[in-house]
Amino acid sequence: MSELAQVLRHLIPIESTEALVDASTGDDAAVYSLGDGRALVVTLDFFTPLVDDPYDFGRIAAANALSDIYAMGARPLFALNLLAFPRDLLEEGIVDEIIRGGSDIAREAEIPIMGGHSIDDPEPKYGMVAVGDAREEAVVTNAKARAGDVLVLTKALGTGIVATAIKAKAATRDEVVTAVTSMTTLNRYAAEAMARAGVVAATDVSGYGLLGHLANMLMQSGVAAEIDAAAVPVLPGVSRLIAEGHVPGGTRRNLDDLIDRIDFGSCNEAVRLTLADPQTSGGMLIAVPEDRVQDMLDDLRKEAPIATVIGRVTAGAPGTIKVL
Repeated sequence: MSELAQVLRHLIPIESTEALVDASTGDDAAVYSLGDGRALVVTLDFFTPLVDDPYDFGRIAAANALSDIYAMGARPLFALNLLAFPRDLLEEGIVDEIIRGGSDIAREAEIPIMGGHSIDDPEPKYGMVAVGDAREEAVVTNAKARAGDVLVLTKALGTGIVATAIKAKAATRDEVVTAVTSMTTLNRYAAEAMARAGVVAATDVSGYGLLGHLANMLMQSGVAAEIDAAAVPVLPGVSRLIAEGHVPGGTRRNLDDLIDRIDFGSCNEAVRLTLADPQTSGGMLIAVPEDRVQDMLDDLRKEAPIATVIGRVTAGAPGTIKVL
């Protein structure tokens, strides 16, 4: 049983006709009907620093929290800050930079931060509650992928590996800058292109890695998939960092959770680790009907030039993936 499943087994389901998407499908956000065809989309996320610069940490955490709203095909409305920080360091200016980073991302998303909550904690943590809205019929979920859909990924993989290398002072400046640029890029533009293409199935790629999030989407949709490993975009330096041993523990846990559901064929360990690498503020994984994929890619590449076709949804045992 995965760590997520172990936690969620304690939740008591409550029957509600207004609850359109809840924790049972492991989707990106909760969706609650407001009536008249409108729905509220709500999520939260926070974590400890994964880069040295507090301003960048604030930007990454905010972009990561908003990503779940975009993945559901919703429009963010506002956010609330979540902050844990040691009281005796409040005068150092670090918190100011974290909050400034989050505020700048919220400004880019064109939403207000309307408050929040903070606690005294020896280990800093920052994130947001994000609230959005959508038309009920336009909500994108992880349960609507269909055999024949083309899989598009909008950001390169490897942020977990680079973040681990940053802690060890092993990542180059260029590798850090590229990873931070990726993590602070809002999925807003990918979501807008997705909506224009009429997409109904997607997820964002975060802590369970590309394979984990894809496997869950396939399981909920009752389908399988094939992935072209060579087509998957990867951040610069990731292969070198893997060879040097800078692999998060979460990467190997992700692989262990999926061992019976993935056929890796002849893929080497570096490929397996990259595909399972836990991402922070990762890209969108979008299941697109084949006749719409080229138009969506042309649209996406205006703001997400890395957007790439990486595979296809197939008929097969639900939740299984073949890596080519």
